[in-house]
Amino acid sequence: MKEIALHLLDIVQNSVKAGAAHVDIDFALDPDGTLHMRVRDDGCGMSPEFVERVRSPFVTTRTTRKVGLGIPLLMQNAMQSGGGVDIESELGKGTTITATFLTRSIDCLPLGDLASTMATIIMGSPDAPEFSLHCASPDGEMDFTTEQIRPALDGVSLAEPAVVQWIQESLQEEIEPILGGIMS
Repeated sequence: MKEIALHLLDIVQNSVKAGAAHVDIDFALDPDGTLHMRVRDDGCGMSPEFVERVRSPFVTTRTTRKVGLGIPLLMQNAMQSGGGVDIESELGKGTTITATFLTRSIDCLPLGDLASTMATIIMGSPDAPEFSLHCASPDGEMDFTTEQIRPALDGVSLAEPAVVQWIQESLQEEIEPILGGIMS
């Protein structure tokens, strides 16, 4: 994967498959250039044994293939920048994956198009789960939740093209001043 936002897409897809009702996504950029990406869900969770095994590319819950590269590639890309990945999970309660990237490293991936990635995530699962995004840096903070916009849509699907475009444009406008320096 060539962007951090693509790792986000992969991790969130796992949360959706785990039956999460809520997926909370946080990006925090420290003054020293350390980027923290956290995805927290309330899905089915993983056993401690599976949490250890999921770090291997030869472990997956899919039946269509025998490898799972999402978490191992995330770990590799985070470690190449000088960061790392932490996985916390409890069966029946959910999973939290936190990846840290040192953005000043020449080996750090760009963030990528976070607004378009979020719009794609929401469009791909318009009915459930509920998604929230929080971004923070020394330049400011922003919050977005699907729970807040659903009432205003009055039953219109989050997958409706005009809604997806509005979400993407609104998020871009809010994210750019906060994380713009690491996006590409």
